[in-house]
Amino acid sequence: MSELSTPHAGNDRAADDDVVALLMRQHGDIRNLFDEVEAAKGEERRDAFRRLVRLLAVHETAEEEVVHPFARKGFPGGEQVVKDRLAEEKAAKETLSALDEMDTDDPKFMPQLLKLRKDVQEHARAEERYEFTHIRRSSDTAGLASMAKAIKAAEAMAPTRPHPGVESGAANMALGPVAALMDRTKDAVRKAMGKD
Repeated sequence: MSELSTPHAGNDRAADDDVVALLMRQHGDIRNLFDEVEAAKGEERRDAFRRLVRLLAVHETAEEEVVHPFARKGFPGGEQVVKDRLAEEKAAKETLSALDEMDTDDPKFMPQLLKLRKDVQEHARAEERYEFTHIRRSSDTAGLASMAKAIKAAEAMAPTRPHPGVESGAANMALGPVAALMDRTKDAVRKAMGKD
């Protein structure tokens, strides 16, 4: 790990058997990766940005497959809550797509990254306030654990730190484009939920 790397929220080795706690930890990992991208330069910035893109893609895909379906049916007003979150996700995905086509050394990269960070943080706060609190109130321990298992399956698709022994960011991110990653994430989540 480079000197510029920030601590990751998941370093506490929590059991992650509560979907809300797990998603909150992922929000922390996402914030830390934004810090890492902003602080780094050159190849380190490119590597940190690739990890951020992967985690955002997997996190949002898992929420679409696990959290939103529960929220739609699990509590009053859930349908509107999900509709609002999907609109926020669409805006963030558009900015992410524009960033993904830029080189991280491009002078336009940092202003776009800061816009994405603002959008993602506002979206995360809204999820925590309007979705996560209701999920915790509306689900029992077994339900929270079952959803956490599916999110963990998705998380395995996007490691937030390089694997030991992999020196190149390109080699570490060799799993393919974001769209393919999202498809593999959906498959992993559905399998973990017994829907395959």
